[in-house]
Amino acid sequence: MELLGIGPITAAQILVSWSHPGRFRSEAAFASFAGVAPIPASSGLTNKHRLNRGGDRQLNRAMHTITLIRMRLDPATKTYVARRVSEGKSPRDAQRCLKRNVCRQIFKILERRTRQNPQELPHAA
Repeated sequence: MELLGIGPITAAQILVSWSHPGRFRSEAAFASFAGVAPIPASSGLTNKHRLNRGGDRQLNRAMHTITLIRMRLDPATKTYVARRVSEGKSPRDAQRCLKRNVCRQIFKILERRTRQNPQELPHAA
């Protein structure tokens, strides 16, 4: 994969979790499976989201590794996190938003590749 922060181990985990084209109906379903979709935790006038503890934990760990590397090395990611913090989010909330953003990018790449190289299903003889 050609995104910053995705090495051979994280790419392998993403591909293993992706499994086959058509497994996820949308980007939101993939994010929920990865455990990066925010869960509303609002009460009264407070509007908050919390981390999702469900989903594929190995895929979530791969997303976490990608976000840590990007937050350390990528200038665009640093400005994204700084903007989220200046909007009033905590650094952990900014990282949660970044995880969802990375998940969205990965889903688009995987979908594009499966559309370009559709694998034919074996026909029963």
